[in-house]
Amino acid sequence: MPRFVVEADGGSRGNPGPAGYGAVVLDPATGETLAERAEFIGIATNNVAEYRGLIAGLKAARELAPDAVVRVRMDSKLVVEQMSGRWKIKHPDMKPLAAEAAAVLPRGQITYEWIPRERNRHADRLANEAMDAGRRGKQWEPSASTADLAPAGPPGDAAKGAAAVRAALASGGGTRPGAPADSAAAAGARTTPPAAATTAGAATTAGAAAGVPGGARRTGEAASDPHGTEAAAHGTAAADLRAARSAAAPEPGTLFGEAEALAPAPTAVPASGAAPAAGGAPARLGQAPDAAGAPAPVGQAPETAGGTGTGWGGPDMGAPATFVLLRHGETALTPQKRFSGSGGTDPELSPAGRRQAAAVAGALAARGTVQAVVSSPLRRCRETAQAVADRLGLPVTVEEGLRETDFGAWEGLTFAEVRERFPDDLQAWLDSPKAAPTGGGESFAAVTRRVSATRDRLLSAYAGRTVLLVTHVTPVKTLVRLALGAPPESLFKMELSAASLSAVAYYADGNASVRLLNDTSHLR
Repeated sequence: MPRFVVEADGGSRGNPGPAGYGAVVLDPATGETLAERAEFIGIATNNVAEYRGLIAGLKAARELAPDAVVRVRMDSKLVVEQMSGRWKIKHPDMKPLAAEAAAVLPRGQITYEWIPRERNRHADRLANEAMDAGRRGKQWEPSASTADLAPAGPPGDAAKGAAAVRAALASGGGTRPGAPADSAAAAGARTTPPAAATTAGAATTAGAAAGVPGGARRTGEAASDPHGTEAAAHGTAAADLRAARSAAAPEPGTLFGEAEALAPAPTAVPASGAAPAAGGAPARLGQAPDAAGAPAPVGQAPETAGGTGTGWGGPDMGAPATFVLLRHGETALTPQKRFSGSGGTDPELSPAGRRQAAAVAGALAARGTVQAVVSSPLRRCRETAQAVADRLGLPVTVEEGLRETDFGAWEGLTFAEVRERFPDDLQAWLDSPKAAPTGGGESFAAVTRRVSATRDRLLSAYAGRTVLLVTHVTPVKTLVRLALGAPPESLFKMELSAASLSAVAYYADGNASVRLLNDTSHLR
């Protein structure tokens, strides 16, 4: 009985947006490409595109051999779990697609396996090529593809492999009769074409896996196993070769989206906006407030989001809600490192800040991951949020709880000026999260309680979705600290630049995973 591996993928640049899928049928013993499928399908969601890729891959396998045993490998946890029968299919758009996929081949001939995204590059590339063709008003053509990793025939030409398997089946010898023992080793000499990387990097966390070539990514499944487990080894030479290729490549990082993962992490960004040390200011004060990176708030909120679970031991309970945390672009106060909270003049974005907002909007639009946009009520955030929302075709929801700390009488002053005018109040503020700035400002403990309540409210409203939160230094650092369950002092060591992206995924079992911190690659 012939055996095939089907790898499938799909993506949407906008979710919903211009979408396409890719699928490839492989010989499990050698990794040889036997068939390829890709198609631009118009406006659709990520999940619809993924299911369409699965259906195309199964049909291609059926065309080669209706009695084949097929191992489906996808980086969509949603599709794998639903087709394996472990997750219910609730969305009305998914039910007919799942039924169609189930009807292609008898259930007993198919097994499903989740794989990290970097091991699904061939199908991913096909999907991106299909979307690129659609953008040009065309359909994908095999002769123009560069997705095939095999050297046999022109790039993307699966005809030779398909002819070989048909000849083998006709002779009754299986998929690759008489294949030499070193055929897999020979296949290992193939080189993987460089991925077209997206512009954002990622800070990886334990158990996270997956980078993605091509730049069009989606939401709808977990990009990393939140409990540190991975799919079982394939047990074939071809799988070992794929793993070796992945190991040789730069380690990719997960990003946002229940499912979002992007390009390899960028080089470290030099710290900017460091707070002055004049007058013996504590070294722990990593940055000046908002415009230059406010000292991260500390407080008494629970150390985990939505529950007490920590570590990797509990149940996953499905796709997480993911908060993509965007600090607003620069204002006139930012380069001057002045306190700029919610009690001051509410400045607008500077020309530099507007350029930053446009850059991050372009990067997020290219990824196609964000499903909703929520903003602080302050003008600099609303302007940044609107720039992104306009590119994504989404409305902006204003959330009062995302506003910056009220710095009271310190608004508009530099750290040095505050130290000169209010030395005792400043020292008390530095020593205790319960101390408020001069003139009735907001303590860090109060900010933490506010941000924690806002987090819980948004998690309830956007369960299982990827949401862009456009906010300020203090709320971003608070969310990251609480997700890590880290001590308050850890926040003073975090850098957070204007228009930077961070990301936290929240699982229904109470666990949280920090997937990104202070990414500014889109600004370079």
